Amino acid sequence: MKQFFKFVLASVVGIIISVIVIVIIVAGIIGGLISSAGNEKTVDVEPNSVLRMAFTTPITERTPNNPLAGIDFLGLNKDKSTGLNDILANIRKAKSDANIKGIFLDESYMTSGQATTEEIRNALVDFKKSGKFVIAYGEIYTQGFYYLASVADKVYINPKGMFELHGFSSQITFLKGALDKLGIEAQIIKVGTYKSAVEPLILTKMSDANRLQVTSYLGSLYDHFLTGISKSRGINKDSLYNYADQMRVQFPEDALKLKLVDGLKYKDEILDELKKRTDTELKNDLHSVELGDYTSSIPDKENSDDNSSSKNRIAIVYASGEISGGEGDDNNIGSERISKALRKARMDDKVKAVVLRVNSPGGSSLASDVIWREVMLTKKAKPIIVSMGDVAASGGYYISCAADSIIAEPNTITGSIGIFAILPNLQKLFNDKLGVSFDGVKTGKYADLGDVSRPLTPEEHFILQNSVNHGYDEFTKAVAQGRNKTQKYIDSIGQGRVWTGTQALKIGLVDRLGNINDAIASAAKKANVKNYKLVAYPEQKSFLNQLSSDVTVEARTRMLKSELGDNYRVYEQIKGLTQMMRTPQTRLPYDIVIK
Repeated sequence: MKQFFKFVLASVVGIIISVIVIVIIVAGIIGGLISSAGNEKTVDVEPNSVLRMAFTTPITERTPNNPLAGIDFLGLNKDKSTGLNDILANIRKAKSDANIKGIFLDESYMTSGQATTEEIRNALVDFKKSGKFVIAYGEIYTQGFYYLASVADKVYINPKGMFELHGFSSQITFLKGALDKLGIEAQIIKVGTYKSAVEPLILTKMSDANRLQVTSYLGSLYDHFLTGISKSRGINKDSLYNYADQMRVQFPEDALKLKLVDGLKYKDEILDELKKRTDTELKNDLHSVELGDYTSSIPDKENSDDNSSSKNRIAIVYASGEISGGEGDDNNIGSERISKALRKARMDDKVKAVVLRVNSPGGSSLASDVIWREVMLTKKAKPIIVSMGDVAASGGYYISCAADSIIAEPNTITGSIGIFAILPNLQKLFNDKLGVSFDGVKTGKYADLGDVSRPLTPEEHFILQNSVNHGYDEFTKAVAQGRNKTQKYIDSIGQGRVWTGTQALKIGLVDRLGNINDAIASAAKKANVKNYKLVAYPEQKSFLNQLSSDVTVEARTRMLKSELGDNYRVYEQIKGLTQMMRTPQTRLPYDIVIK
């Protein structure tokens, strides 16, 4: 009995301590939120300041709703990331801000997609029209960061730094060998010669059709990359191609000699130059404002294009991530959440037009069709324009095709009009590897259709193939209707083939090349409104609502990335493939990674 009471007392003490710890944690969170809310005041920008822009984290479509951003607390993101929406708005604001003398691009890695980089790059080009300067500096220039930095007035690199210019490559991880060893067969039902999402499961190398399409779109992306640098740096495009092909740039001195950069300087020398450009004495500190902080600065009212008092609205509906049924979140498209957002914008009389911002590789065929229906209904009520981000392919294109017009960046990945389904056969794994067998009864011939413990029968395969064929027919029919083309023509450019924005324009899958601001202007023009306020949908979840899940996901992700290193991408691919099984998918062939 004495031992029993010891255990009880220990448990009670443990519970009390746990409660105290939880109270302290909650108090800290609440205190942080109160402090954050109390500090939500406008940022004063000193005269002769520089806007510092450093991109070291992935760029999302919208700035996360996280008042504790920048604080390393319980595994939360300690990096204060800024979404593309605020990045573009800040560059536009800095253009007319008398206190901002220039922009400093500092030590960036540009882990964002190419179309996102393109939007920022074009915004910087527009910024330079004000006569203000843009200076770029880096110890390491990745190809992505150099593409952005090449528009700067001066591009500097650390004398001992690294400069990458070697061309583009895209690699696919094939899993068939591993599946064979495990005794797992991937049973594939698909439509589309180029719909190669299933290839990693059934082949050990790229098919001829897939190699053809990858060669085509990779070449298109690379040509746009070289053309942009050629125009900004005044270097012949063929020369740039040869520099990369022959690895002419191995040291910073090579980059300077070939006029890819303007000088070899250390950080202190860059800061001194920025001081001179801002009329700051060298002995004084440089006045600068961080990109994230600048969001809260007071705009120059004389030059501001703010129309917050206008009764007219242009709604931007953000559809970002893979498409699935249900609610989803800011990084995953839930058909219910996006449908609600479209309905809300459609029913609001103040909203005169809608811009659907799509950044998605696709996903569930059914969920894509649910969103497509809402786009169709919105189109009947008011103008709706699609703005494509890094990727708007397969299901991402499905939800776009019904809009009044589609605007994409030259390096947007789009198309991939096709459909597939994957059903695993685990019979060998169960029987031969694990020694597990199954038996049972059924009331009908197809009662156990989809059972993973055995292979499909020819009749079952026919039924599933017929379902996928029907889905492809509906997909191409929707695209043909939306694009005012024949279904036969859409089939000829469909078949799951991936296109860049430049290629898609030529074949009629998009209407013009441009960014989200072009889409907004197009929507306003079609709605015949000049003064309007922008409103964003869906409403972002509050920080407290997503706190617990974010902590769990962040902690798990960090652990996996730490353990797996570069192999984390393989894990993500396997995870994605398992999620795609059973449900028909309108999705990109694979996760496209350009190196």
